[in-house]
Amino acid sequence: MIFRTMISDILSTGLRRISPCALAGCLALACQTAPDWAGRAQTESESATHLLVTGGTVVTMDDEGTVIPDGAVAIEDGRITAVGPRAELQPAHAEAYQVSADGGVIMPGLINAHTHVPMVLFRGLADDLELMDWLENHIFPAEAEHVDEEFVRVGTRLACLEMLRGGITTFVDGYYFEDAIAEEVEACGMRAVLGSTLIDFPAPDNETWEEAIAYARAFIEKWRGHSTITAALGPHSSYTVSAEHLVEAHAIATALDVPLLIHLAEDRGEIERVTQATGMTSVDYLESLGILDQRVLAAHMVFPSPSEIELLAHRDVGVAHCPQSNMKIAAGVAPVAAMIEAGVAVGLGTDGAASNNDLNLWEEIDTAAKLAKVTTGDPTVLDARQAIAMATIEGARAIGMAADIGSLEVGKRADLIVVSADGFHQQPQPAALNPYSLLAYATKASDVRHVIVEGRLVVENGRVLTLDADTVLEEATAIRRRITDGSSH
Repeated sequence: MIFRTMISDILSTGLRRISPCALAGCLALACQTAPDWAGRAQTESESATHLLVTGGTVVTMDDEGTVIPDGAVAIEDGRITAVGPRAELQPAHAEAYQVSADGGVIMPGLINAHTHVPMVLFRGLADDLELMDWLENHIFPAEAEHVDEEFVRVGTRLACLEMLRGGITTFVDGYYFEDAIAEEVEACGMRAVLGSTLIDFPAPDNETWEEAIAYARAFIEKWRGHSTITAALGPHSSYTVSAEHLVEAHAIATALDVPLLIHLAEDRGEIERVTQATGMTSVDYLESLGILDQRVLAAHMVFPSPSEIELLAHRDVGVAHCPQSNMKIAAGVAPVAAMIEAGVAVGLGTDGAASNNDLNLWEEIDTAAKLAKVTTGDPTVLDARQAIAMATIEGARAIGMAADIGSLEVGKRADLIVVSADGFHQQPQPAALNPYSLLAYATKASDVRHVIVEGRLVVENGRVLTLDADTVLEEATAIRRRITDGSSH
């Protein structure tokens, strides 16, 4: 089976890209038992540390909006070492492993600024409901009955398979058993900010607040300094975590210098609950507790007032806009254009697949742009370039990682994707290609051809190299069958 797969890969990739030595050694390689993190011997492309991505339009997403029509990006040891015209870079990097864009677009990897990855296993479980009904009467009970470490690991693998195939290189997560999620993310080769969930009632991984805090501290220390995993704290919301505990969580995040992830101003029901309990709206309530600052990433932010938007900008709070999830539960439409104009860093998130129901950030890009236009009555609002920025460099700003990811610039971590531009739905293209229009309004997740994270090729020609898709789907189906049957094991 391994041998047949390797021969198939060689034929589909093209013999011109397989060295004679590699071809002659494929039989021996097929018999080796030393695995990589995917449980098999690495191919030449997977093990390469010096790559040249070439032959496409490079959309850098840098401050100047640099676009290079026939460009290339050089990568060495996980970092971008050069960005420029192919004619200049190709001779200087002749020994690098060549990744061809074949006339497509070379761009930064997408950043999913808010999700709950294991919840893919609840996909379609409870649809067409208001937020509080969906959450309290369906999701919380389902989690209490079915979520354990196995559930989390299998769900994470399925989510990573979906996200990688769609060009997402970084995601922000908040769930339970976050240490297990980190191990799965490391294995599949993605980058992630992972928030250990804190909530004021027994959770699947920790029964008490004290246990959850101890777990979170250990989780943060274990992953400190990791190249692709950023551990964080994730107090669920202002209505599921007490004031005392919110202040404690923020103090710990500050002391340990990690991000703090929270749902905030998510829907009218939340605003009403918080206002009844405190006399303040959700944003002003957190401000009164002294916990709004640059380490906070606020998910959804559907209902900030004009004064609260100014406060968010002043406090340098990042926002994760989740347009399709917000629409599905009829939460409302976030004032994205106003937040951006005020200087708030706004990224894009899919939310979990239990409430969306997919992890397709290309759909969020398209929806965010069009939703902003129709709700403001201004077609010039949130143009194609801004929409792509929300999924790349602005998303990086929102999660505090713009110095490392979000644009293709020398010195940054090598997280990038190649997107085909030859689909029927992308034709015909004008002589002077507008890549932002192509990407925001016509491109689909299935158009992603190659994905590189931290300089490692993890998707090649549309095939995820770091996960066995058949096995992942079998495991996910088995767990979903247990959920459907009503059994917890």
